[in-house]
Amino acid sequence: MQYRKLWLALALVFIGSFAVLLYYGGEIYQKAPPIPESVVTSDGQVLYTKEDIQNGQNVWQRMGGQELGSIWGHGAYVAPDWTADWLHRELTWLLDYWAHSEDQMDYDQLSLERQAALKARLKEEIRTNTYDPATGSITVSADRAQSIQAMQDYYRRVFGDDPSMDEYRSQIAVPDNTIRSAEDHRSLSAFFFWATWSTSTNRPGMDITYTNNWPGEPLIDNAPTRSAVMWSIVSVILLIAGVGALAWYFAVQRHREEPEQPAPKNDPLLTIKVTPSMRATLKYFWIVTALILVQVGLGAITAHYGVEGDGFYGIPLAEWFPYSVTRTWHQQLAIFWIATAWLATGLYIGPAISGHEPKYQRLGVNVLFGALLLIVVGSMVGQWMAIQGYITDLSSNFYFGHQGFEYVDLGRAWQILLCVGLFLWFFLMARAVWPAIRQKTEDRHMLILFLLASVAIPVFYTPSLMWGQHTHISVSTYWRWWVVHLWVEGFFEVFAAVVIAFLFARMGLIRAATATSTVLFSTIIFLFGGIIGTFHHLYFAGTPTGVLAFGAVFSALEVVPLLLIGFEAYENLRHSRASAWVSRYRWPIYFFVAVSFWNLVGAGIFGFLINPPIALYYMQGLNTTALHAHTALFGVYGMLGIGLMLFCLRGLSGERAWKTRLLRFSFWSLNIGLMVMGVTSLLPVGIVQALGSMKNGMWYARSVELLHSPAMQNLVWFRAVGDTIFAAGIVGIVWFVVGLKTGKSLEAHAEHSGTK
Repeated sequence: MQYRKLWLALALVFIGSFAVLLYYGGEIYQKAPPIPESVVTSDGQVLYTKEDIQNGQNVWQRMGGQELGSIWGHGAYVAPDWTADWLHRELTWLLDYWAHSEDQMDYDQLSLERQAALKARLKEEIRTNTYDPATGSITVSADRAQSIQAMQDYYRRVFGDDPSMDEYRSQIAVPDNTIRSAEDHRSLSAFFFWATWSTSTNRPGMDITYTNNWPGEPLIDNAPTRSAVMWSIVSVILLIAGVGALAWYFAVQRHREEPEQPAPKNDPLLTIKVTPSMRATLKYFWIVTALILVQVGLGAITAHYGVEGDGFYGIPLAEWFPYSVTRTWHQQLAIFWIATAWLATGLYIGPAISGHEPKYQRLGVNVLFGALLLIVVGSMVGQWMAIQGYITDLSSNFYFGHQGFEYVDLGRAWQILLCVGLFLWFFLMARAVWPAIRQKTEDRHMLILFLLASVAIPVFYTPSLMWGQHTHISVSTYWRWWVVHLWVEGFFEVFAAVVIAFLFARMGLIRAATATSTVLFSTIIFLFGGIIGTFHHLYFAGTPTGVLAFGAVFSALEVVPLLLIGFEAYENLRHSRASAWVSRYRWPIYFFVAVSFWNLVGAGIFGFLINPPIALYYMQGLNTTALHAHTALFGVYGMLGIGLMLFCLRGLSGERAWKTRLLRFSFWSLNIGLMVMGVTSLLPVGIVQALGSMKNGMWYARSVELLHSPAMQNLVWFRAVGDTIFAAGIVGIVWFVVGLKTGKSLEAHAEHSGTK
């Protein structure tokens, strides 16, 4: 079979997509909201300097950053979005100040005509861009200078220990004395002011703000732009067209299918000799199960902070492990255990592919294991020390503490070590696989794609090193989504797809040629939308409107292959029933089926729920985002990690039969629990928030008035049902893996081909 056209198409997609991604990256550098040299009053008084704003961003990062509330909608969900919160509080302060000064009454008591006049004055005051490129200064009126001072005093009380804020701090899970020094309080307010100024000030010569009018705020007519509406409509049309085109393609291909390959009578994988380095991967899977257990436990605590922000069922847990710590660890450990499962699978598969054990391969596997442990423990300790106030120096925090960005929270020193470790992993993989590539067998093209997907994993983690301590937040957000979207959601999935196809080919369930062409085609389709689709995270991050247009179009196309993922699920199920001996791999394959299901539901349906610009405008930073994150991250990548781990453990168990009742229980508990958690709690909470956002503005959707209303608290509490079912499944997986070591999960007899 000729693969030249497929390789050419993949190259064109890759080059073209990254050309667009890098071009608009340059645009973001040029058109991001300017950080002024100073913020001054009309009479020349300096309120803040550029250094104050940059230090304030570092203070925000040190206290947890996106793990404690959010900025521009990116971050945690319990505390407010600080930009939406500052904006609404400052606007209402100014309206009341003017009403008291000029009419001697509250703004709400004024006539509608008078209110309209003050609102028009407010919009002119806030949305007029007073940044002077020549001097690098933002000039504010005397009235606004007073409002800024009032906001600074307010946030000093929120992040300090003012007793009047005790109840509020508990509701938003902010510990007392989160910020200790007066200098840091002032710097944090400087950063909050600038970030909010960017959301409410028009770009030069335009009638939209630097963040494309996000967040919604009726008081100054912050509403969706025409571009957001237009490109949302275009994205839906393209989604329908894409689904139709792909359905037509599959219909045509059905008439060109090759005759089905009969399954072998015996298990071909039993002929693979387990080498010392393959056996050394076993400890990786033990760590995976331990990290899963800790990560899910932290998730339960983090979710509970949504109703009891300073404790856990009366235990003052927040004194030692506040919300920002548990959420940081919960998200970071998810990436760590999933990545570890996939890395270990690669190390196991390498020698299995070639039948060759390179010299010192086992030593390399063991050294990498030690390095990964050091990174996990070291980064977690650094994050805890930063949030608890033991790391006060901002530069030390950047390198060893908490960077404040979701999924890449670990300090720069730990990021560098992780990057080195990933390249070491690729070296170990490549040296094991290379002998098989040199043999030029029929699966050579798949092995080349396997190596390309493998090298993409360390290469696309390097964007985490592209920002510095004082890098503009729009720029660091751009590079951060390279890591989260391209590394986690992109090339890890390509790697996993190749591994699964290769395993099925080696099992004799599909032809190597068919597997190769299928994986190449799937990779082309996935990356065609997936690479540029990164932009859907950047609609409102201080980026130009071109980002919104490309993000809307290509994130819709990103969904297209996921909507037909049922074919993949059907094929996986069919493979599990191909021959009697395949039943020994039934549960790993069933986890691959779950991956297909959650690809459709979690990544596809729940992802597209928030992807169009008009939808994300009202839903960014709400529980609809958490719904997509949980069902996509665990539903797709977590299930995939567990499935790959079980496949490798099946090989490491030899011919001993497994007791699979616990796996059956865990499989259904995980999937049912995840669905219950999503549709009975996260989804309804997110919908109610979105309705509040549409009516009153983003500030209200994230406010304690809404989130701590009785109805919303009941919905949050109801999440415990799904969480409990889900946690039971995790405990079952852990107990099963422990049982493989103790023998409790193994039958007394060896497994024979053709038996169940």
